[in-house]
Amino acid sequence: MTYVINQPQEQWVQYTLDGVTYDIAPKMVDDDIIMLSEEEALVIATKEKNYAAGSKDRKLQFIRELRLKLLVDTDYMANSDYTMPENTKTWRQSLRDIPQDYTTEEEYDLLLAREDKKLTHPIWSKP
Repeated sequence: MTYVINQPQEQWVQYTLDGVTYDIAPKMVDDDIIMLSEEEALVIATKEKNYAAGSKDRKLQFIRELRLKLLVDTDYMANSDYTMPENTKTWRQSLRDIPQDYTTEEEYDLLLAREDKKLTHPIWSKP
């Protein structure tokens, strides 16, 4: 662990925890900028480290919510008085297979890739 005052950004500190360096902003108290102590920087760096460690879980949760919404939106097609097209059956099955077909954070990133604020992976496009 190292605690360094970062001169280019006045009052900011850099805290290195387990080989990762975090740039930490000062705190504001009554319009005064106050540099963080080493203990305060450790607390913030630890929180940032823990948040980063949960990245994969947050992505998976988002993917599950999106997948569920798409399945719910097309559940009406599963009624007995409706004949679901084969391509829709295949697409819905591919949505249900996401947890076993995509297991790494890199694969989650592919599923969540965006262009012009829209998801670009073909699995999210309804047939």
